[in-house]
Amino acid sequence: MRPEPSPPFVFPHRHLLGVAGLSAFEIEGLLAASEEAVALSRQVEKKRSTLRGRTQINLFFENSTRTQSSFEIAGKRLGADVMNMSVGASSMKKGETVLDTAATLNAMRPDIIVVRHHAAGAVALLAQKVDCSVVNAGDGAHEHPTQALLDALTIKRAKGRIEGLTVAICGDVLHSRVARSNIILLNALGARVRVVAPSTLLPEGVERLGVTAHRTMREGLAGADVVMMLRLQLERMNGSFVPSVKEYFAHFGLDAAKLAYAAPDAVVMHPGPMNRGVEIASEVADGPRSLIRDQVEMGVAVRMAVLEALSRHLPND
Repeated sequence: MRPEPSPPFVFPHRHLLGVAGLSAFEIEGLLAASEEAVALSRQVEKKRSTLRGRTQINLFFENSTRTQSSFEIAGKRLGADVMNMSVGASSMKKGETVLDTAATLNAMRPDIIVVRHHAAGAVALLAQKVDCSVVNAGDGAHEHPTQALLDALTIKRAKGRIEGLTVAICGDVLHSRVARSNIILLNALGARVRVVAPSTLLPEGVERLGVTAHRTMREGLAGADVVMMLRLQLERMNGSFVPSVKEYFAHFGLDAAKLAYAAPDAVVMHPGPMNRGVEIASEVADGPRSLIRDQVEMGVAVRMAVLEALSRHLPND
């Protein structure tokens, strides 16, 4: 007897608010769907009709050209009507709250809202007040789930696997939602995760997230398969966390000499936007081991997969 074919993957959640709470099976399902979206995006005809007739609102309380444009392209490739709202430039300056905005948008009957907000937990709060699906495009220093998914897809395509790899996440871990989401996701898929930063940029008790903490690049990068650099988020810092940008680069910026501590076939990643000469040298960012441009391509594919997965929960009447 032939074995029964596996049922198609169905994402069981109405929202994507974080990686926390997702099972390894759900993560793998989204990554497999993202692979299909990569293939579609490389064709001349890039469109599907999955979201035809649906309205997607990209609601950004913080500026982010890369993430917003990625979600916009993803929605349009699936046939959605996409509207971009930069709320920081309008209503919020007039005193409107997140809940006011949620109520206003809900009255417009959107199908999917993609939200970025500077406060942790704001996206989850908004999701409780609307009738449609919500995607977290980054909330404060809390989570950025689609970034972690696209990073995982990039690693998997480059290395063939995630389980058993040693991934070093380096830089401003304290203020990074990208680091938090990546730590949760990579642990769920069986990677060994290290964080590398000066003590001032490591969250207290970070080891409880299932990582090992290192305070020198020599120690943290030793034998690593993947080196993931983080942007120094000066806009989130109140006070002095590093003596100077120049000194930070000397000790924690990724250049060819520090990359030599990692495995000979180690790959380099950065969620962007990059501060060249601060957390990464141009020779590394543009070098043959860099996957930074691959990450941008995978971002569109992952966001297509997420929007398509959530579309299955939308009402049809």
